[in-house]
Amino acid sequence: MQNKADNTKAGFVAIIGKPNAGKSTLMNSIIGEKLAIVSAKPQTTRKRTLGIYTKDSVQIVFTDTPGFLKPRYLLHEAMMGYVSEEVSTADILLVIFDVSELNIGKSPFHSSFIEMLESRDVPKILLLNKIDLIKDKKQLLPAIDIFAKMKLFDEIIPISAIEPNSAEQALQAIINLLPDSPFYYDEEQLSTQSQRFFVSEIIREEIFHNFEDEIPYSTEVVVVEFKERETGKWFISAEIILERNSQKGIIIGKGGQQLKLIGEKARAAIELHLGMPVYLELFVKVREKWRTKGSFLKSFGY
Repeated sequence: MQNKADNTKAGFVAIIGKPNAGKSTLMNSIIGEKLAIVSAKPQTTRKRTLGIYTKDSVQIVFTDTPGFLKPRYLLHEAMMGYVSEEVSTADILLVIFDVSELNIGKSPFHSSFIEMLESRDVPKILLLNKIDLIKDKKQLLPAIDIFAKMKLFDEIIPISAIEPNSAEQALQAIINLLPDSPFYYDEEQLSTQSQRFFVSEIIREEIFHNFEDEIPYSTEVVVVEFKERETGKWFISAEIILERNSQKGIIIGKGGQQLKLIGEKARAAIELHLGMPVYLELFVKVREKWRTKGSFLKSFGY
């Protein structure tokens, strides 16, 4: 733990909201590093990703959480467990909502999500994201009014998470509500999670980018070997886990071309993340219905 002077502010901020609302994009933008994987598909984030922002007298420990949904599998229940845990311990709740999907005649949040917000007496900030997708900005006024009437939020801010100015605006709102506290981590630290975690996420991100339908959601990635070397390339061996044998051929592709493509793209992204050259070895395995089986989920770190 890093001890600082009494005039420092620090706290834990849980980033929550529906799938594909822009939670990961915002955290990456604020931290200034790509820690959370991003894709256009919902449910890209399965586990919580921790990112630490430290500047001057302020430290914010962000947790990017899976999108809030009604569980269909045991995997979904584990994902929602992460959300509940982070909400229960956060100093500030940062709610992100895709305002381009707002239906004026329908409640923007599920009743259980509202109950979760009401259960915590901590500051809550609502970010109405993706305003760049709204052509007529006058439509934002009735949207803001809908959320203001809920009387849940200390601040409501329209943003576009892909724009640096919006990240700065959100950051300042958080700092204003942050408690006085010494820093929790060293100033140079960006996360507490292992490099194995980030490597597995990078590989999984490439699968989300390169495959459609059920394949991305049926896939898990496990790093089975991670060797740092003083000279030469670091060695990484990972398994791509699927639910059905029929999916194996799709991932591998004709002559192994699809798997080779995933490996090449993932290796480049891993090298960028680690700042080191790596040799990446990928294997494809089938674990039938792993999303519904607690033993598999536990072995995969859920």
